[in-house]
Amino acid sequence: MLADEATFTVEDLEPLIGSRITTDAETLLSGRYATEIRELLEARSVLVFPKVSLDDDQQIAFTQTLGTMAYENNGTRDADGNLQTIFKVSIDPKVNPIGAYFTTSFFWHLDGSMHDVPILASILGERFLPPEGAATEWCNTYAAYEALSDDDKAMLEGLRAVHANWALQRYVDPEPSYERFSAARNVPSRSHPIVWTHKSGRKSLVIGSTAAYVEGLDTPESMDLLVRLRDWATSPQFVYHHQWEPGDLVMWDNTGTLHRAIPYSVESGRLMHRTILQGEEPIA
Repeated sequence: MLADEATFTVEDLEPLIGSRITTDAETLLSGRYATEIRELLEARSVLVFPKVSLDDDQQIAFTQTLGTMAYENNGTRDADGNLQTIFKVSIDPKVNPIGAYFTTSFFWHLDGSMHDVPILASILGERFLPPEGAATEWCNTYAAYEALSDDDKAMLEGLRAVHANWALQRYVDPEPSYERFSAARNVPSRSHPIVWTHKSGRKSLVIGSTAAYVEGLDTPESMDLLVRLRDWATSPQFVYHHQWEPGDLVMWDNTGTLHRAIPYSVESGRLMHRTILQGEEPIA
């Protein structure tokens, strides 16, 4: 698929997820293609802007052309005390005060699953790549739902899962101290339908590493269903794997995808800067 002008060309990356948009910073900041970008985001879930090399101010300005930019809601503020518009995605506590927590990003998740209204989209800009490189993966939970059997779709109707911080923490600390477990449990959990019926009429799966259990099922049945759905949604036909290059910018629909960072070490120096778009509809 090609846009009309050579300054903005679009190419699909995988059949069911991901498009590459070749353009430049000036074109993005003009807002001229904001409507088309929003439409492509809905249709393709992940948009890659290769080597566009936006700085922080430009990334903020680009985000603002697409909708209402949200502040980070992670309990930390900038050095000047202001709410964060740019979040430093790093697991190094010297770079990010809550960096140690972000090893949880190595597991499939959607951001804001413990909120009624999760963010609409994230925009991630490359700032430093380790010599061995860096990669991130996304899966299309719209397509994964659509490809389920009719029996599975009928079975999932009305089922709800509880998403909880303590469930997420099990991935990085399987035997926490009681103090650490209690702190994680004090973060409010949220019950969501496993199938999100969006205002558009499309349906997606609300699953991932924050899903603690399915309401009304015993523990083995609950885990069986959650693991089976996650395994299905992250199978190759629904996944886009991005190998980062200097200057890359990637945007994704947080409401219809799961994502994960391919694990890296604290010493690697890997650094991304993130801006986010405010959510526009509750999970329902």
